[in-house]
Amino acid sequence: MKRRHSLTFAAIITACFALLGCNEESNNSAVSATVSAPETFNWKMVTAWPKNYPALGTSAERLAERINSMSNGRLTIKVYAGGELVPPMEVFDAVSRSTAEMGHGAAYYWKGKTDTAQFFTSVPFGLSAIEMNAWLHKGDGLQLWEEAYRPFGVKPFAIGNSGMQMGGWFNKEIHSVDDLKGLKIRMPGLGGEVLNRLGATTVNLPGSEVFTALQTNTIDASDWVSPYNDLAFGLHKAAKYYYYPGWQEPQAVLEMIINQAAWDSLPSDLQAIVTEAIRAGNADMLDDFTWNNARALAELKDADVQLRRFPDDVLQAMQDESAQVLNDLANTSELNQRIWDSIQAFQKQVTQMHEISEKELYNWRD
Repeated sequence: MKRRHSLTFAAIITACFALLGCNEESNNSAVSATVSAPETFNWKMVTAWPKNYPALGTSAERLAERINSMSNGRLTIKVYAGGELVPPMEVFDAVSRSTAEMGHGAAYYWKGKTDTAQFFTSVPFGLSAIEMNAWLHKGDGLQLWEEAYRPFGVKPFAIGNSGMQMGGWFNKEIHSVDDLKGLKIRMPGLGGEVLNRLGATTVNLPGSEVFTALQTNTIDASDWVSPYNDLAFGLHKAAKYYYYPGWQEPQAVLEMIINQAAWDSLPSDLQAIVTEAIRAGNADMLDDFTWNNARALAELKDADVQLRRFPDDVLQAMQDESAQVLNDLANTSELNQRIWDSIQAFQKQVTQMHEISEKELYNWRD
């Protein structure tokens, strides 16, 4: 009898330990499941570009793919071309209002929100692409950019650069400054203000509307980007003369803006992934333009495009007026003055280096 009770008691104890073991395994499994299933984020990116447009639209798509891969699917981004979710010129507002977490565009499109934004795309007769990248990422450019956008709840990044642009497509030849007077020209940013002061009338159109506006003589001339993008839009079929140099945009930063609250919601490792993916995209776009502009220019020449250089006196007038436009912009706020002072100081310094390096190489190698 005692032996039977002892066996029963032992069986009960064994069963209890077994149950405890099951519960422990169950708890461990739950903990393991929690660890292996980190929080995921699904974001939207709106852009100012047509879908899959070379270098600009494709850059946005590549960035989304890169972030998805680097984060192992923890952050996925759906890209919307200009007009799919919001109009191209409303990208900034969409990100500021949290309609989308990310936006891909160009800062000078938002000058109606803050005139300071214009400094962060391009300055007439200003920094080159490599110089602008250095000022943004090694100087105080990015910090000043962040300060400018902070009131809108938006965090900016440089997502690419077109490099040196062209002066634009014209339906008449420019022999003197007087030939600019009365022309209706599509040109955003500070270059547009310069042309306004020289007697032209400038408008800001999204790229998707440039061809039709030129072809129908709604406008007389337009800048866009450079041979790679201009060829893709077929602008050589809508205007006769292709002018250089791109005095108005010696480089052009493309920007990625992120809603600040959305950014703050990301864990630090995902923030690092996004930052490095954007830096990679910034370099990739400049490579893309440098490679494809050379090829596209050759194709445009084969199509009998009439290349024209702006006359020296026209370039001189543009440079003189640019200096005044920039000084006037700097005088509108303390922040603008700090930005312009910073750009000028770095340009003066870096020019001394490039006068004896880049410039000499270009003068002699061919």
